[in-house]
Amino acid sequence: MQQNTHKTVFRRLLLSWLILSLLIGGIVFYLEMEKVDDFVLDLAVKESQPFTADFDPADPAQLAKLKQQSAELIKSHFVVVELYDAAKQKIIEVTDPSKEAIEDKLKQYKHTFPMAQSVYYNKFWIEQKVYLQVLLPLHGKSDKITGYFEGVYEVDSTTVDNVQSDVIHTLILVLASILVTTVMLYPIIISLNKGLIKLSTDLLKGNIELMEVLGSAIAKRDSDTNLHNYRVTIYAIRLAEALALGKEQIRNLITGAFLHDVGKIGISDNILLKPGKLTDEEFAVMRTHVLLGEDIIGKSNWLQSAQDVVEFHHEKYDGSGYMKGLKGEDIPLNARIFAIVDVFDALTSKRPYKEPFGFEETIAILQRDRGRHFDPALLDVFSDIAPELFREIGQTGEKAIEAMLAERVKKYFFNT
Repeated sequence: MQQNTHKTVFRRLLLSWLILSLLIGGIVFYLEMEKVDDFVLDLAVKESQPFTADFDPADPAQLAKLKQQSAELIKSHFVVVELYDAAKQKIIEVTDPSKEAIEDKLKQYKHTFPMAQSVYYNKFWIEQKVYLQVLLPLHGKSDKITGYFEGVYEVDSTTVDNVQSDVIHTLILVLASILVTTVMLYPIIISLNKGLIKLSTDLLKGNIELMEVLGSAIAKRDSDTNLHNYRVTIYAIRLAEALALGKEQIRNLITGAFLHDVGKIGISDNILLKPGKLTDEEFAVMRTHVLLGEDIIGKSNWLQSAQDVVEFHHEKYDGSGYMKGLKGEDIPLNARIFAIVDVFDALTSKRPYKEPFGFEETIAILQRDRGRHFDPALLDVFSDIAPELFREIGQTGEKAIEAMLAERVKKYFFNT
């Protein structure tokens, strides 16, 4: 159990690291790219600074000066410079002759003119280069918008490389920090979990011991020994293993086998221990142990797994059993399994009203009820393993049987 817990904690921490890495890494990447945009935009705005003060396109002298400044910008990082008047009519356009293809590609992207104090920009990756399309409002002396500046800024490869390097380093640092934190949490969680594992194991042991004590108390009322409960539980487990059932179903079968007759606690000794055959009235009372058993286990969530056996182990394959008269595969599988091993052990055991039957006679009796009392397919499997089971278990003492059962309980309840 502890080893599986370590694996579970490790897998969950690894999954948490992956999820956090994707989530936080994505957020960091987004924030870093925002910083990159701000950085590049700041560069573009600084280089376009000459156009942002006292812009008056109506002044011919200033207009000539603006054309000269636009041509100067083309020699730096700008590949396109356009100026608009207050009516948003283009008055100047200068393009780097070697970048006309870039201008043609950008024309397919429509843009809006910015509000009074805002800056509008778009970022594009074209031919593995970064371009920033910047639009700035231009103001005259009265701070009134007198025009707009549009420039396409080419980010140089060195800046791009530096930015990419910074983003990658930041991401690596963040992911490494998350990984280190996750690794540091592992021993802490394992340490805290040890107490919980011990508490859970002790609680499970207590539940199983209570189940065994309750089952044994009923068995001793019936036959002065725990052997019936021990043997029938082992028989049931071995048949379930031969059928390749899952561990959870076998755990439920074990619980049901221990508690199958728990309702007999409410049956009087005059009927339960009567050495002769029961009358019809007495048998009707005896049948109520099924209902009493349902009521008893119904008061415990943990014992609900025993319900299939407790409630249905007296049903018969042809529908003639009790209490509900279920037929065939409508009877739960665990109840059909238990019906076979319960009758097998009852026939081969000494009871107040009979001596034990021999093995061959017992198998013959079971076969006569094939398809009537017992599931034929299950009975065939049991008949194959019954000789070895009877040699191994049928005549073995209580201590040895108890040890065998303890191993099976450990396997299915604690090594899961």
